[in-house]
Amino acid sequence: MLLDGKRVLVTGVLTDTSIAYSVARCAQEQGAEIVLTSFGRAMSLTKRVARRLPTEPDVLELDVTDPEHVTALGAELERRWGRLDGVLHAIGFAPEACLGGDFLRAGWDDVAIAVHVSAYSLKALAQMALPLMKGGAEGDGQGGGSIVGLDFDATVAWPAYDWMGVAKAALESTARYLARDLGPAGIRVNLVAAGPLRTVAAKSISGFAQFEEAWVARAPLGWSITDPEPVARACVSLLSDWFPATTGEIIHVDGGYHAIGA
Repeated sequence: MLLDGKRVLVTGVLTDTSIAYSVARCAQEQGAEIVLTSFGRAMSLTKRVARRLPTEPDVLELDVTDPEHVTALGAELERRWGRLDGVLHAIGFAPEACLGGDFLRAGWDDVAIAVHVSAYSLKALAQMALPLMKGGAEGDGQGGGSIVGLDFDATVAWPAYDWMGVAKAALESTARYLARDLGPAGIRVNLVAAGPLRTVAAKSISGFAQFEEAWVARAPLGWSITDPEPVARACVSLLSDWFPATTGEIIHVDGGYHAIGA
């Protein structure tokens, strides 16, 4: 029960193949009380898949690019919980022009959307969570918390990933600066760089099959593109108190692929 008594916000649940869904399930199995977020047309999908979790959680509205939504979410979490122990940032999006292998095609308007949704949103969620984490309920002295984001290794250029790779590089840098500024409040900020998994988001990337083939062939521990459980366990571990002195870190959960040159 790594998360016994913890209250955790989970973003990014769309279907039961979403990495965030596995994190939500694992968090509940480890004792956490959770809420999910969604918005727009995706809200009905998130509510439907929420019923498949061990305990059906509430789904709160959040368009992370809308400051009013972020503020309202913080107010609702304050009302129902008084404090927040963990946040899973599983948010990423890039317009079609930003993906597919023609890096020069995308204009700034499309790139700005990718960076805003996929990287700046981490800062927006962290800023919302800060007052709920740093003081504890009514200043009970139990401040601190953990923010965990989902990443895809941005140290190299990948086939087809294009501006989403740039956005992930921005996410990694954002996490480091947040770790610097939130550390004094006892708040840890870490990322989990997952290997490729066959999610709805992945299927939208032209050329995704190249990732699948490379990982299966080269990951020293092997890699299943249909099993998000290892990633979910890493996220839950980072959300727990078992990494009390780890922040600004990127944990690779990719079967060891990132360590192999050829």
